[in-house]
Amino acid sequence: MSAKQPDQGGIRANRPKFFGTAVKRREDPALLTGKGHFVDDLRLAGTLYAAFTRSAHAHAKIRGIDTSAARTLPGVHAVLTFADLPEPAQRRFSLLVPNPAITQLFMPQALAQDEVCYVGEPIAMVVADTRYIAEDAASLVDVDYEVLPAASDCRAAIAPDAPVVHAGTTSNLAARVPFSHGDNDGAFAKAAHIFSENLKTHRGGPFFMECRGLVATYDPVTDCFTVYVSSQSSHRVKRQFLDALDLNDNQLRVITPDVGGGFGPKGVLYPEYPCVAAAARTLGRPVKWIEDRRENFVATHQERDAYWDLEIAVDENAKILGLRGRMIHDEGAYLPWGLTVPWIAATTVPGPYVVPSYKMEVVVAFTNKISTTPVRGAGRPSGVFVMERLMDRVAHELGLDPAEVRRRNLVQPEQMPYKVGIVFRDGRPVTYDSGDYPKCQATALDAADYEGFEKRQQQARKQGRFIGIGMANAVEATGLGPYEGVTVRISTTGKISMYTGATPHGQSHKTVLSQIVADELGVDYEDITVVTGDTASIAFGMGTFAARTAVNAGSSAHLAAAELAKKMKQIAAVMLQVAESEIELSNGFAQVRNEPEKRKHFRELSFRASGMPGVSMAGGMAPGLEHTAYFTPDQSTYSNGTHVAEVEVDIETGGVEILRYIVMHDCGRVINPMVVEGQVQGGVAHGVGNALFERMIYDDNAQPLNMNFGEYLLPGSTDVPAVELHHMETPSPLNPIGVKGAGEGGTIPAIAAIIAAVENALQPFGVKLSEAPASPSHILGLIRDAEIRRAAE
Repeated sequence: MSAKQPDQGGIRANRPKFFGTAVKRREDPALLTGKGHFVDDLRLAGTLYAAFTRSAHAHAKIRGIDTSAARTLPGVHAVLTFADLPEPAQRRFSLLVPNPAITQLFMPQALAQDEVCYVGEPIAMVVADTRYIAEDAASLVDVDYEVLPAASDCRAAIAPDAPVVHAGTTSNLAARVPFSHGDNDGAFAKAAHIFSENLKTHRGGPFFMECRGLVATYDPVTDCFTVYVSSQSSHRVKRQFLDALDLNDNQLRVITPDVGGGFGPKGVLYPEYPCVAAAARTLGRPVKWIEDRRENFVATHQERDAYWDLEIAVDENAKILGLRGRMIHDEGAYLPWGLTVPWIAATTVPGPYVVPSYKMEVVVAFTNKISTTPVRGAGRPSGVFVMERLMDRVAHELGLDPAEVRRRNLVQPEQMPYKVGIVFRDGRPVTYDSGDYPKCQATALDAADYEGFEKRQQQARKQGRFIGIGMANAVEATGLGPYEGVTVRISTTGKISMYTGATPHGQSHKTVLSQIVADELGVDYEDITVVTGDTASIAFGMGTFAARTAVNAGSSAHLAAAELAKKMKQIAAVMLQVAESEIELSNGFAQVRNEPEKRKHFRELSFRASGMPGVSMAGGMAPGLEHTAYFTPDQSTYSNGTHVAEVEVDIETGGVEILRYIVMHDCGRVINPMVVEGQVQGGVAHGVGNALFERMIYDDNAQPLNMNFGEYLLPGSTDVPAVELHHMETPSPLNPIGVKGAGEGGTIPAIAAIIAAVENALQPFGVKLSEAPASPSHILGLIRDAEIRRAAE
């Protein structure tokens, strides 16, 4: 490969003790024995409970709010409407990721003022002695609505005569973004074949086990808030909180305890949060709000409603010449994450293939629904779905094997670093840093016995069974900046602590970061205490999202520990009267190599580094045994993978059984294989839901129709296959430990692979799948339509 490899100063030449080892997760004992600490486990003395009155309409003017009945209910302490909020909390939220392409910007408010724009938008908050009383009182808040027309479908929303999502505006267009490179018109003019597709991916939710929630306290003595919140980014939530309440940095501490899943939507400030904090200050008591599941369906961000109209141009050998099209993205009522999701989706489309010319118009439309923000994969599953559907279309039309069409178009390892020609959302050109995509695909197909599938399929059909196989390739931008921080500190007791702004919600941060630091300090990984998600412990942090923690926090942990180890060796060398090069760290001691009896305990080094009263620090050394590092990547590093799904379709029920699922994944150097396996397995489970089950349904008035798990399908344990995972390790040259992200690789190609397999199984019926999910009812409808067409012929 031509890509520059990491120097050995960054990646240790000798095999480390913990890095690369499947050590047990440090997080599990507490979770498995019921000793985890989630937000709702907090039982602070004097806590009051909040509940919200929410809009029953997708779009309406608020003509009046009568709170008198709610206020008189025994046990109610406060009822807040927009007018009752402190002035700073009445402002609209700030946009975290501004983009000049945004032509209309609408951001949410803590409570609706005079207009509601989606079902579930909060209008009033009740605070009471118990949640039961608060819920009862919230139902007594009488809102006088003037119901307005609503925009439900994003394609219909951009029509000139569509109802406007926000009163007083002239259109529902949030942004129109053109992406292009190469001579697209010329590519299509000289193409031997041009094929078009109209595809759709439907909206779904994150639906983590633990819904959102927070507990806010206020100390009048220090004039400070402490907020415990189920979040993916304590520091980012704090930044937005400071704006929402107009606070100084010292007036707010945000702590994220254990989190029962996040998948993206827990990474931002929601309207309920400043309301709860404001009530805590007003009432002088802790206030808790825990989202219930119905609220979760209507008030937590969702993702993936988009229409894609596409054309692909290929030559006589099925080599791609160009791709063009338009995507219409449903943004919902507000833009809390800017253009992040549609931008990522559009820049993901080329995937691991050489696409000499590309032209895509991205149209972002407001609708009267809850906002769409990143959910596991953040637009990438949609981008991969459309590209892989196009590859299958080319194969079908030209009578070629789908794997062969892909093989002919894959970026080759000698082309690395490969410039795709378009700009990612971080403003940098999309440049694949490393990887061997042909080998990845070939290995996955071999593991799936792809060559032997045709025989298996023929045998199954003789038995009246319909099995199919599908595959998908994907490339994922991981390790997004701007930074993540880690502080490693050794106290005068010799104990080691690590602090990071990364905020885990199932990713094993405490385990994998300990593994990295342990190797540098020569200790056991279980000897390190790791503190995450507490804004008082480290100054800056970005949080956990976008498969970025291993790259950013992992690299910071490596750099911080390496610098700390260097300082410890310097101090020990002085104390032991030897050269610094003769010192090694082992099991809590700095000792002389080959003379381990000559040694100093870590606590002795820390005591020395802490200084003595009235005595100057020798050599101008900074006090203390600690170091903080903020790794700031120049660009994303790109993971890649190939998924192969073998399925059986029951043509009587429309049910799909996944018989085998193979993943070949390259996330660079693997810190902990067991953790990566868990991430991929969980990601595939998410992908199965996206491909076969999960779909939020709205009527023409933007009213959600399936707001519980009896109506919204999630995959069960019998629906999710045991993933057969295979690893490649192509080290990234872009960070000192050679890693790439792994948190979303199980999800991103899954929709495309499973949909392709279902379509392949239904070949005898001539069924074509152009949208996801392919639910049982949808499959039965396609089979029925195919049989009707066949009868008409």
